Amino acid sequence: MSLRKRQRVGSSGDLSSLDGALAEERSSPSQFRSPAFDPGGFNDPSFSDVLLHLQFDPDPDAPLTCLDLHVQSAALCRSHYFAALLSDRWQRPSASSGDAIPHRVTFKIPRDDDRHRQGPFDAHVAVIRLLHTLDFSGAVASVTDVLEMMPVALELLFEDCVRACVRFLEAMPWTEEEEERVLKLIPFLGEEESRELVARVSPMVAASGDWKSMSEEMLHGLIDVAIRRHPNVATVKAFVAKILKDFPYRGTVQRVLDQAFLSSLETVKDYLGKYASPDVRVAEDSDEREAIQRLNLHAVMSNLKHFHWLVERIIEVRVADTAVREWSEQEALAADLMKTFRDDTWKNIAPGLPLLVTRCSYRLADAVASGATLAPRQVCLS
Repeated sequence: MSLRKRQRVGSSGDLSSLDGALAEERSSPSQFRSPAFDPGGFNDPSFSDVLLHLQFDPDPDAPLTCLDLHVQSAALCRSHYFAALLSDRWQRPSASSGDAIPHRVTFKIPRDDDRHRQGPFDAHVAVIRLLHTLDFSGAVASVTDVLEMMPVALELLFEDCVRACVRFLEAMPWTEEEEERVLKLIPFLGEEESRELVARVSPMVAASGDWKSMSEEMLHGLIDVAIRRHPNVATVKAFVAKILKDFPYRGTVQRVLDQAFLSSLETVKDYLGKYASPDVRVAEDSDEREAIQRLNLHAVMSNLKHFHWLVERIIEVRVADTAVREWSEQEALAADLMKTFRDDTWKNIAPGLPLLVTRCSYRLADAVASGATLAPRQVCLS
């Protein structure tokens, strides 16, 4: 009996040791071999001012894999993503003078089987090399190369590379499998860029001249129903939100949401301006004045809720550029809000007003801070 107990204890110890070894292996990243460098350019440590740490985590049970690249900030800034990341507003305090690499950037690569058929870093290395060389004709040799690199170029907002890839796809034949991958990429392209590709994939759709306007009218109608005309608002809003999120043409969604955002913003400003209007406040009949104030402030709250829903949708589909810029320039709206908050009337009529305004500002500011939205340097949402 004691022998059996000893065996079980020993077996448990062996398993614990094995778990510890696996955990240690998992925590120790596997370093990939660095690609060949171009003298004076890509991956040349002598001319590098940024150490780019690529990290790929394909499976929770597999060891981490990583790759360090010596790159140049001037080349990286051809990508809007890296340009924003390396801009002054995001820089940490400068490194010590003894540090040869002033900037160290970690870029995590998510698991994506379609993107990493050749290797976990091949597509990213190819695109980052192109940021330095701009030799698109030499780097793009097949449709497979394009389909590997194009998602990375879109992710990094490397527009020159995206355009080169699109031109290559327009000129080359595809297999059925490649066409399926092209279809997945089309929604992430602008309408001008995707026009020829859409014509090849769906000739009948591309031939109809008004298909875009019909789509926009449909989306406008859905948004209007969601925020104004349907009694079961929550259910309809959830349904419309899913349609906007899954709609294949981002440019169309952006135009529709931008127009809805501006229209909703003007409505909120109009009602708030009426509430803060001196003409209303000096009305002789106090009962009439109070009734008008209550009516206008209720309208502000109702429309601001719809406006907040639009802000959430704009951020969700990552088309908040116009919204961020417009919201940061609302001096008149800010002045009317200050007038409104100077007295206590709003506390009884619309106590949630400050919270809604703050939520809108916070969500837009967070979209910029997280890198999901690029904004001009002069934008201030604080």
